[in-house]
Amino acid sequence: MAIRYLTARLAQQIDEELMNAAGAFSIDQLMELAGLACAQTLSKVYDKKKYPRVLVCCGPGNQGGDGLVAARHLSQFGYQPKIYLPKPGSKDLYKRLQTQCANMGIPTVNDLPSALPSSDVILDAIFGFSFKPPVRAPFDTDLPLLSSSGLPILSVDIPSGWDVERGNAEKIGLNPDVLISLTAPKLGVKDFKGRHFLGGRFVSKRSEEKFNLNLPEYPGYEQIVELTTPMPDHEPELKL
Repeated sequence: MAIRYLTARLAQQIDEELMNAAGAFSIDQLMELAGLACAQTLSKVYDKKKYPRVLVCCGPGNQGGDGLVAARHLSQFGYQPKIYLPKPGSKDLYKRLQTQCANMGIPTVNDLPSALPSSDVILDAIFGFSFKPPVRAPFDTDLPLLSSSGLPILSVDIPSGWDVERGNAEKIGLNPDVLISLTAPKLGVKDFKGRHFLGGRFVSKRSEEKFNLNLPEYPGYEQIVELTTPMPDHEPELKL
């Protein structure tokens, strides 16, 4: 049976269940595991000898928090990350993650055009699955710069600028080379053509069965698994 991909409503429902009394996860835990999976994906695809300089682009929400965690792990893996925050998050958790990165000596850059030439690969953690077009300032100028940079891009969960269900229908989003879906793939990435990984080894068997996710087995101690089987064109949403 094929892996299930998620609508925005169902993705939100699963997130809520993970963090309610039944799931018992804190957002800190989920973000740590998600960011670790993102860092592991980048290190698997982009060897640090050839791609040592990682530009981690973080939005102000939970997606950006995943990126900050990934930046910290990438530094520990031996990469040279730097962080670009078009619009920094205001929550306490986000600020603590920024402090953790600063304590690792990871620089934050303020000027995207000058940061791109000194980067080897981009980690896109700007928008999450709750994004709805249009792209507003300051992101409306950043996405074209990232797209035209010529650098390889790895996107987290959903490429920035894509609608979670309609994909890049507006043709305003990034076109990454690699995607790491978190928890389960989202409906909008069914036509994604690059290398596609799944991360988020925090989904319980109970939740997997309840939502009919049909997740693949993660190999050994890996936090990620590459998806090699094409996903179906459509699957009706589970009625709960």
